[in-house]
Amino acid sequence: MAESKTAKQEGLMYKGHPLRRVDNLIYYGSMADKYIIMMQVLESKKEQDLDVATKVSVQLQLTDPDLKSRDRVVKKSEKDSLYAAMDVAAIWLERALSGK
Repeated sequence: MAESKTAKQEGLMYKGHPLRRVDNLIYYGSMADKYIIMMQVLESKKEQDLDVATKVSVQLQLTDPDLKSRDRVVKKSEKDSLYAAMDVAAIWLERALSGK
């Protein structure tokens, strides 16, 4: 029972990092870290009664608030599914935070 309360307070986690969604933007990582991933769903299609992402922009960004938004982007790519975007995002974030 205590585990479910902790999970609710932390929110959704993926591979040890927080995952937040605001409309068509998905943020992966913590603002307390040096890097964060921003994914934007650019296109989607209806599959039965669900919207499925067909084009997702992925950006590795610095979290430094003193930088302009365009200067924060370290890497960017576009993927054809949310699954592929999350796969790249997890690898990019791990490598960036480990300093590789």
